[in-house]
Amino acid sequence: MRVHSADVRFDDDRARALIDEVWDREIIPALCRYIRIPNVSPAFDPDWKARGHMDAAVTLVHEWCASRPVDGFELERLDLGDRTPVLFGEVPATNATDGPAVLLYGHLDKQPEMTGWRDGLGPWTPVIDGDRLYGRGGADDGYASFAALTALQAVEAVGGQHRRCLVLIEASEESGSPDLPAHVDALADRIGEVDLVVCLDSGAATYDRLWVTTSLRGLVNLRVDVRVLTEGVHSGTAGGIVPSTMDVLRQLLDRVEDPRTGEVLVPVLNAEVPDERVEQARATAAELGDGAAADLPFAGTTRPLGADPVELLLNRTWRPSLEVVAAGGIPEIGKGGNVLRPSTALLLSFRLPPAVDRDEATDALVHALVDHPPFGAEVSVDVQASEAGWAAPATAPWLATAIDRASMAAFGTPARAMGEGGTIPFMAMLGRRFPGAQFVVTGVLGPQSNAHGPNEFLHVPYAKGVTLAVAQILHEHARHR
Repeated sequence: MRVHSADVRFDDDRARALIDEVWDREIIPALCRYIRIPNVSPAFDPDWKARGHMDAAVTLVHEWCASRPVDGFELERLDLGDRTPVLFGEVPATNATDGPAVLLYGHLDKQPEMTGWRDGLGPWTPVIDGDRLYGRGGADDGYASFAALTALQAVEAVGGQHRRCLVLIEASEESGSPDLPAHVDALADRIGEVDLVVCLDSGAATYDRLWVTTSLRGLVNLRVDVRVLTEGVHSGTAGGIVPSTMDVLRQLLDRVEDPRTGEVLVPVLNAEVPDERVEQARATAAELGDGAAADLPFAGTTRPLGADPVELLLNRTWRPSLEVVAAGGIPEIGKGGNVLRPSTALLLSFRLPPAVDRDEATDALVHALVDHPPFGAEVSVDVQASEAGWAAPATAPWLATAIDRASMAAFGTPARAMGEGGTIPFMAMLGRRFPGAQFVVTGVLGPQSNAHGPNEFLHVPYAKGVTLAVAQILHEHARHR
């Protein structure tokens, strides 16, 4: 007898037991092998192709995923010229679950090593310490491929249902996903209609529930060069006559940011925060208390840019911010002489609210920095990167219920929603390509996991819980008509 998908019960206990076993017996050893591969993203390693590390990581993930006992699963590696490869897989729908597909996304390229790893830890040395698996890329985002396939395996093993599922794993996300649009264009006919996107590359405010990301900020990186002399001159001769490049830069920075509050002063970079997101920030702040800032490694008596946890959360998710992330033309301490330097360069990184147009923001910033330069100094601006933000569509009632059920099954507590301060360029692209789709953007980057920094770790119990939650959401999606 044909079983209607709405009548099929998802067995949480059996699924949890299977997921725990697969994680302990198969995923953790595979992740340890993956962590050992220094497959740094192309933006940080122009010779990535010749080194072969990315190829090794793609091969490892390909072989593991292709071996999964998932009915009808086909996985292939796709290469387009000199672009980084992608892994693209398709799982046919189970019984009576026709309809638009689910797209499950992750990436396998990594950030550079970074200094400051604790003794006994290192970026390419997997270390298991209690519930934590240390090493670069395990949490961001190597686990995603393994979790996605294990979730599908669990659905089928317990007799659950899922619609046609597509697995897309890229290898250039940490570089801004420059290679992904070409791959998605090439796959357009095979992807077809998608009404649910599951992205496993985001964060969590705590490890005791499922956290769903509702927005991501955009990004503009600008290099600002200031020149006042054609060559350096002894400061005893030029000091007090020639303006310092640092003085010029200080004035330029004051045009775009209030140094007392961190408020970005360029109007077009600011946007009104939707009421729904304010309410979500209040709910999150009520749960975390001072946790919005407590997780950060403040030095000495350094304080946050405010005392209200709601405002701090909104600052991080729906308001712009500026950081000077690099400098040029300034000698290291111990190598600088008494010279009025001819030039200084700064790399400025602006985070943009989700609703702000990146092109308008970029144009406004360039004009603010180059028009009418202080003292008539030579000022030039080069746009290094520009990425759009993303805001999730309103969550459909069936999905809101499914997310809460999934969190209760995996963690025993309801789900929570929050914005993230970072950028996932792929999400804005998918939002444009599938305007009618629902989104479940989640991940394992919880407190102290420190993606991109030293001592990055994956919280293994939480990763297991996220895997179970994804499995149940896939099942509920199949039940939904």
